[in-house]
Parts: sequence; structure tokens; C-alpha cells
Amino acid sequence: MNRIFYYIVFLGCFIFADSTLAAQVKKIVVSKTGKAHFKSIQGAINSLSDSSATPRLIFIKNGIYREKIYLEKSNIILEGESREKTIITQAIARDEWRCMHQSDWGVATLNISSSDISLKNLSVFNTYGFDNIADRQIHCATDTTNNLIKTIKKNSHQMALRTMLGTRIKAINCHFKAYAGDTVSPWNTENGMFYFKDCIMEGGVDFYCPRGWAYAENCRFIAHTGDAAIWHDGSMYEDSKSVMLNCSFEGYNGFKLGRYHRDAQFYLVNCRFAANMADKPIFLVPTSNNIQWGHRIYFYNCYKQNGDYTWYQNNLQSAPGQPSAESINANWVFGNRWNPLMN
Repeated sequence: MNRIFYYIVFLGCFIFADSTLAAQVKKIVVSKTGKAHFKSIQGAINSLSDSSATPRLIFIKNGIYREKIYLEKSNIILEGESREKTIITQAIARDEWRCMHQSDWGVATLNISSSDISLKNLSVFNTYGFDNIADRQIHCATDTTNNLIKTIKKNSHQMALRTMLGTRIKAINCHFKAYAGDTVSPWNTENGMFYFKDCIMEGGVDFYCPRGWAYAENCRFIAHTGDAAIWHDGSMYEDSKSVMLNCSFEGYNGFKLGRYHRDAQFYLVNCRFAANMADKPIFLVPTSNNIQWGHRIYFYNCYKQNGDYTWYQNNLQSAPGQPSAESINANWVFGNRWNPLMN
């Protein structure tokens, strides 16, 4: 009888403790105007501990947040109220930033140097190229070849998202926009793993330029300027790859699909190209880099409005391991290193 009594007491305490813990796990709310824990996204991030065994949710209500975000803490979810109305925006030219700083840390609207980060239902814009029509000349202490004068162009590099050493970063139903190059720059050649789903990406040359392993599904790519829309660096490991599944590509008249100047591996499956895309295959830029593994560009079931080009005909049978189109998914890309569909 006593054992039953103590067991019931123990079970009751366990349930109480568990429910108390669940009650303590609340999302942090950010709002420019309404009731919330913080008025700024950076303020909400700064309030968190450096590490956590479980994800921390920062829920961002609709509004235009004119902030540059620095994210150095892991296991964080930034979730907007809606992609169209939750907007994080800055105007930053990378060339100008590097005149005053030693590295790219801070060059983007959203700067990430941590891991296990999720972005959901929000927009991240770098509006420099849209805000500045004319070229600007500035004093630049690092530009010794031009008498310390640097010309900042409308189409110079402008990053909306820039990651440093972080990995396991995913974006779902997000919009990343800049006018010029490197809009979405998830860079970590050694162990970077990046997942994008239902996203819009806009920019100039190489505006989607992941390093390491990347997977984009149901995404829309829009080229405003530049020599090519997509780029990849898989030079650290032969298995590194950039996969685009069920994606669409559009842009200015004669936009080019992609290029590379380091070892790269592209897979485009069930993709759609606008009628005005140039008849130009994904190409190798003249480079002194050693391309160890050759030209690795693979297509399956891709088509262009108003007629196809021959260079993206089906060739999966020539890819390593001869994967079937049905087998190409996130698990195929990341293997047992990461499952982005969890959480």
C-alpha cells in the first residue's frame, strides 16, 4: 500500500514538473508597435543564453525591421508572422564595408556564425542596389591601388544572408532579395549544410552561392543582373553538392543560369526556365584553381518556356552512383549528418 502511495506521489510530482517545464518554454515575441517582449530582433537574440540543448523560438510580428542582425548563438528559430509583411532590411555594399573592416562579418543584413538556425516566414532584404542608382566614390584605406579612392557600384556585391562557420541552417518560406551579387551566401566549405524550401531569391551575379552541401526545393530564383544566377563551391569534399529540385529560374533578358570557378557539383531536377534565359550552359570561369573532379553538372526533366536547349537534357546516368530522380532528396544530399525535416 505504501509503495503504491509513494509511486502515485512520485508520478504526480513528475507530471507537475514536466508541465511546469513546458510552461516555461515560451516563445519570445518581437513587435515594432504591439505588445511583445522586445521591439527589436537583435534585442531578443541578445537576451538568450549562448547555448541551448533545445531550439529557442523568436516570433517576429509583421513590420519593417531596419536592423542588421548578428546571430552568434546556436539553436534558434527566427519565425515571422508572414513572409510578405515581416521584413528585415538594410542597405549595405560589401565593397564599402570592406574599406572599413577586416572581414565579411557584418557585411550582410542577416549575419550568421552559429549552427542549428531556422528561418521561417520572413523576408531579408539588402536594398543598396535599389536605393542607389548612381556610382559613388568613397575614401577607402584598403584600396591602395587607386589612391585610396573606391568606386562603389550599384551592382557591386550585396548580401542579404551571409553565414560564416555555421552549419545546419535552413530557411522555409523566406524571401531573400538584393540587386547584385551574393544575395544568399551560405559559406562553409568544410562542413556547411544548408536547406531551403519554398523560398524566393533575387540578385545579381552568383546570387545563390552555397559552399558545401545545399538543397533547395520549390524555390524561385530571379536574376536582376550579372553573369550567372547560381554558383557552388564543393572543393573540400568530392561528395559536396548543390541540388535544386522543382525550382524556377527567371530574370532579365538573356540571363545565364550558372557558373563556377572552384570544384562544384550541380543537380537540377524538375526545374523550369523562363523563355528569355540565355542559351549558355553552366560554365567554368577561367581560373588558376585546380579543378580536381571535372565538370559535374547534372539535369533531369528540366524544361524552358517556348522550347528547350540541348545542354540540359537528362544526364543523371552520368552522375556518381547513377542516382534516380526519385532518390534525389534532402536525405540523399545530407545523409546521416543532418535531417533538416526534423523540428
